Amino acid sequence: MSTGSAILKGADTSVAFTEYESVRHRLPDGRGPAQFTRASDLDAIADEFDVFLLDAFGVLNIGESAIPGVVDRVAGLRQRGKQVIVVTNAAGYPSSVLHQRYHRLGYSFGAEDVVSSRMALLKGLDNHAHRKWGMVAAPKFGREELPEGAIFLEDDASAYEEAEGFLMFGASAWSETRQALLEQALRDRPRDVLVGNPDLVAPVEAGLSREPGHYAHRLATAAGIEPVFYGKPFPAIFDLARERIRPGTPDHRVVMVGDTLHTDILGGAAAGFRTALIQGYGFFDGTDPEAPIKACGIVPDFILDRP
Repeated sequence: MSTGSAILKGADTSVAFTEYESVRHRLPDGRGPAQFTRASDLDAIADEFDVFLLDAFGVLNIGESAIPGVVDRVAGLRQRGKQVIVVTNAAGYPSSVLHQRYHRLGYSFGAEDVVSSRMALLKGLDNHAHRKWGMVAAPKFGREELPEGAIFLEDDASAYEEAEGFLMFGASAWSETRQALLEQALRDRPRDVLVGNPDLVAPVEAGLSREPGHYAHRLATAAGIEPVFYGKPFPAIFDLARERIRPGTPDHRVVMVGDTLHTDILGGAAAGFRTALIQGYGFFDGTDPEAPIKACGIVPDFILDRP
């Protein structure tokens, strides 16, 4: 199951990369190394790290399939005493659904081993006065963890008018019609927009799905508002991850592993961690990312052939 709506196919990775660059001014700054080192997989770099922060899509799984060999590799890292924490932008899913999914794929993560941007956004609500929130989210997942009184945004224009602020979790039920309603509502009356998933795209079996970040940046341009982002590459989710890391672990012994330069690698570097980019699956899907790295200047510590 994808958190996104429309699917990009084929060479549209380059389209997504260009889109990420176009919103770079809204992303945090992150200082990576001057150059990267190539390695085969996570085992090849394991001696350098005590903690592995793993993205989900493109590192653990593609859509509903575990990436071959990664279940055993993660288990092997843990047997060696490494701490492995999932750090995912899958804000559209309740925590129970995420845990069921990882277990179904063969992973043995406990509740303490998973940090999601949904958690970061919900924690961030503590800094906002209670209000009637309108939600970009899929009703099929129910109201688990969601704020009391919040309403799902669908095709009723009055819901957009009545909402006192907006929360963007997942885009699987979103549409261009609903996007237009939200843009108009924000032009008519600017309100807070809090975004749980800053991803523009995510890798699924059929290509790249459109994610909430894509729609949030469009809102910013169309309505002149400034969304507040809680997932990678922004600090809130890394602050949560840091709470789970074993006390006393130095930042240089922590590696953020992901498939996307502008979320996983930029975010990990901005948080002060080292980073590893997967080129064999996910965003780059077996293509060489060296040219995009040179183009954007986001440099990982490592490029891995596979997780």
